[in-house]
Amino acid sequence: MGRLFADTTPLQTPDFRRLWSAGIVTVVGANLTIFAVPVQLYALTQNSLYVGLAGLFALVPLVVFGLWGGAWADAMDRRVLLIITSCGLTVSSALLWVQAALGIDNVWVVLSLLSVQQAFFAVNSPTRSAAIPRMLPLAQLPAANSLNMTVMQFGAIAGPLLAGVLLHWVDLSTLYLIDTLTCLAAVWATIRLTPMPPSRTGEGAPGYGLKAVLDGFRYLAGNRVVLMSFVVDLIAMIFGMPRALFPQMAHESFGGPVAGGTTMALLAAAMSAGAVAGGVFSGWLPRVRRQGLAVVGAIVAWGLAMTGFGLAAGAANGTAGLMLWIALGCLAFGGAADMVSAAFRSTILQEVASDELRGRLQGVFTVVVAGGPRFADAAHGAAAAAVGTTVAAAGGGVLVVVGVVLAALVVPAFVRYRVPGIR
Repeated sequence: MGRLFADTTPLQTPDFRRLWSAGIVTVVGANLTIFAVPVQLYALTQNSLYVGLAGLFALVPLVVFGLWGGAWADAMDRRVLLIITSCGLTVSSALLWVQAALGIDNVWVVLSLLSVQQAFFAVNSPTRSAAIPRMLPLAQLPAANSLNMTVMQFGAIAGPLLAGVLLHWVDLSTLYLIDTLTCLAAVWATIRLTPMPPSRTGEGAPGYGLKAVLDGFRYLAGNRVVLMSFVVDLIAMIFGMPRALFPQMAHESFGGPVAGGTTMALLAAAMSAGAVAGGVFSGWLPRVRRQGLAVVGAIVAWGLAMTGFGLAAGAANGTAGLMLWIALGCLAFGGAADMVSAAFRSTILQEVASDELRGRLQGVFTVVVAGGPRFADAAHGAAAAAVGTTVAAAGGGVLVVVGVVLAALVVPAFVRYRVPGIR
């Protein structure tokens, strides 16, 4: 049974245990804000344009500060940077609470505070990921990344569900307040970490400016294994993430109400539920040595799952019967496959990159993970308008399989990649 369930060995290391334990509550709090912001924007404007605009206000700081934050993570003590950004996230959540509690009712204030919060997150995320290899031995990285992914997906389920329940008794500002209080757990955890000064100081040390960011891109361009880990994820997300189609499919394919309802909620939660299940039963991950091949296999499984989802939705014909459960099963299976892919891609990046470059490459990773699904939303929306939701979802899954297989054939070094030092 120990080989079946998640490997918890990394939790024996105090620093990792503190970060992971704090993450259980902070990720739920963060998802309360993710739920609250679009609800507040729509309540203020009665216009979905402003809700969509929140994506742009979040994406720009994620890209800019994700790249620059990675450079800062290589140039300074990562513990100090984590403390600064954790405090920044706490303050920005507190300001969101204040504006809602005071009834300021200004959409641009909400959007601006969202951008500030995402800027702090964009620096915090690559710094946190780059710090993990400083805490743990190489062999424990797959298990550690699996544990982190499981907590993230758990928050993606628990946060919206908790928000929906709480709003029966409290107002929207309380969601922001809870997020603020949970952020204090991250501040506490980072203060107690062991110092993590930069690996190189003096002459040749990483800088804080544009040159340091470009150095990271130059390294990425010259390392085919790391580059491919980003390429295959973009293939999987841009072609195979159908979340923008969920509202229309919930209504037209499965007979749900136009305003959403239970069917829409089930579709939205299914991937995260599958990812959590994949994380719980991830005890086999640390034994995998051909990690590049495992990523390719997981993304092929993701593509097939999305194809199955699209076909099941197309066969439903407006009835929420057996086909809905088949579609949910496909989404859950895809979520589990994506968890495996994400865990191994994070591990490969942490294994291959030198410590003085990990922050910058994790910054690129953050941009890819954040940007890919947003491009997917635009691509799937346009495809659905042109050819319908069934073809958009199922065809996207087929394109994922074809694309990742072609990428593997073009760069076989990625498929052959093994854990360093182990044949």
